[in-house]
Amino acid sequence: MRADAERNRTAILAAAQQVFAERGLNVPLDEIARRAGVGEATLHRRFPDRALLIAGAFTDKMAAYADAAAEALTHDDPWEGFCAYVRRVCAMQSGDRGFADVLTVTFAAVNPVVEQLENHRSAAYRNWLTLIRNAKAAGGLRADFHAEDLVLLLMANAGVVAATADSAPDAWQRLVEYALQAFAAGNTQLLPAPPPRDALLQAMRRTQIITTAE
Repeated sequence: MRADAERNRTAILAAAQQVFAERGLNVPLDEIARRAGVGEATLHRRFPDRALLIAGAFTDKMAAYADAAAEALTHDDPWEGFCAYVRRVCAMQSGDRGFADVLTVTFAAVNPVVEQLENHRSAAYRNWLTLIRNAKAAGGLRADFHAEDLVLLLMANAGVVAATADSAPDAWQRLVEYALQAFAAGNTQLLPAPPPRDALLQAMRRTQIITTAE
């Protein structure tokens, strides 16, 4: 890649990270081009579709998301590690409206950049399953907690973050603490059956269609 092309790519990604964080994933791409100081044609040449731009902007943050799950497994108390991970991920959402959305959508792996982002998501999910098993075995997590309950919480938290970012930016913390209390062992009231994983993935793909549409 020529030096000027690489500078444009770097500027576009930096602008995308900033604008997505401020306004979410549905921001017009011409705003990102303007913030990057390039023309729309240059943006589309470097990033032919929105999914590729989103993946490029958030791959590093998704790697941090995966690292957080691995770090939580090192906690001496499995339940505290579980709670620390949930709080950390929700805090990552609160500081970045775009990332709040990225955690609740999934992209088809059509190129190496998107594939890398989805690989980080998969790594985080595998460690999440281990966190759940350990927290249940230690007696801290209720027995009927389901892995996809985190997806529901992240979807709910993304909505709270988007609705309150300008007026009550810490409101998400109350939602998360309510959820963690509900997740704790000792809560024996029966819950409705969790949605099937395939159904949630379908919902995440449907959201992706919306966010990648021009």
